[in-house]
Amino acid sequence: MTGQHNTSHEHRAYLPAMGKQWLLPLYDPFARFVGIKRVHEKLLDRANIRPGQRVLEIGCGTGDLLQTLKRRYPDVSALGIDPDPSALRRARRKAARTKLRIQYERAFADDLPLPDGSFDRVLSSFMLHHIDEEEWTRVLREVKRVLRPGGELHVADLDGTLPGQEGGHAHHSGQTADSLPERALSALVDAGLTGVRENGYGRARLGRYVFYRADVG
Repeated sequence: MTGQHNTSHEHRAYLPAMGKQWLLPLYDPFARFVGIKRVHEKLLDRANIRPGQRVLEIGCGTGDLLQTLKRRYPDVSALGIDPDPSALRRARRKAARTKLRIQYERAFADDLPLPDGSFDRVLSSFMLHHIDEEEWTRVLREVKRVLRPGGELHVADLDGTLPGQEGGHAHHSGQTADSLPERALSALVDAGLTGVRENGYGRARLGRYVFYRADVG
């Protein structure tokens, strides 16, 4: 595969960050309230990023993770992809205000318009539970394709094993209950990634979350 983008996907359905498109203006205040920035910091602590590397975020939303990335590692090349044009517009405005060089493109994670072996790191923050479980392996195969040999995937996502009342958050979707660690680990292995493992966990106002890591040999 060479990452040729399927333009027929321009009208594909997707689940917005807050579940409903009209709730998007509430996403950034919600993220601050539940402590997403702290999760992003912990994810970057685990990602072994070095100057000059190319970093891709799948499901970047309004761009907070890549903003944190570029403040910490100004010399990396950062690209965020998301299917939501409204979220991408917000991400681009935020990058322009802060004068951070971050590129954003509209794309679906299972159809990346990117060349093989073109990134050193792929990051994902609370994106996996937004897609149906049967799509996980297809998405992760695309991640493997665009990672260079020795590249790494680092993921933070909800732990769906907890009762719903412990999360009690607007980020809930119909797929949250399927976001079980054993299913995520199985999908990572099925995609052909190596070194697959849980890489820690934490708890925030949105509930318990898990970190995952996988490599390309």
